[in-house]
Amino acid sequence: MIATPDRTPLPRSFFDRPVLEVAPDLLGRVLVRTTPDGPIALRLTEVEAYDGPNDPGSHAYRGRTARNSVMFGPPGHVYVYFTYGMWFCMNLVCGPEGRASAVLLRAGEIIEGAELARTRRLSARNDKELAKGPARLATALGVDRSLNGTDACASGDTPLRMLTGVPVPSDQVRNGPRTGVAGEGGDGDIHPWRYWIADDPTVSPYRAHVPRRRRS
Repeated sequence: MIATPDRTPLPRSFFDRPVLEVAPDLLGRVLVRTTPDGPIALRLTEVEAYDGPNDPGSHAYRGRTARNSVMFGPPGHVYVYFTYGMWFCMNLVCGPEGRASAVLLRAGEIIEGAELARTRRLSARNDKELAKGPARLATALGVDRSLNGTDACASGDTPLRMLTGVPVPSDQVRNGPRTGVAGEGGDGDIHPWRYWIADDPTVSPYRAHVPRRRRS
């Protein structure tokens, strides 16, 4: 029997911890996206940790910029970035304010509002693919840069909120190299910082980094 997700909001203290503690603990938690067309709820099944100044794979490795400023806190806020000139991806900021770290939300299971998510993900062959990958997840939820900096721990009317959900037992959590990250940041022996729920069909497949071809 599948437990009913706990609808209690996650407190800010949940995120005010080291990123390698927060990332696996996010599995099974529920993200609610509220829109004028209705709510969508997603159970997180795959995430990646990024540890700022200690992590060459992090957007904040070389310091604060206009793009990554949300990563420097406070914890519990949403960091949204645009990638490849096509897609948005979303992260949850964690750790003490002033020290940039965040967890990329890589995949999840839509547990409410699938009808609305399908209208945004017309290419999905089935509901397991609606949020299977970070760009697909953001697209299904209707997330873009306008939500950058949103407080996911805020009370009242907010477009994004993290709920307690059903935490995943540690023996069901797997970890390994991050997907599509170049150089040392993608080395699974150094940074095995992708976490996922074992055997969950919504988890995205691992792909090593492939350098983009330059246009001639």
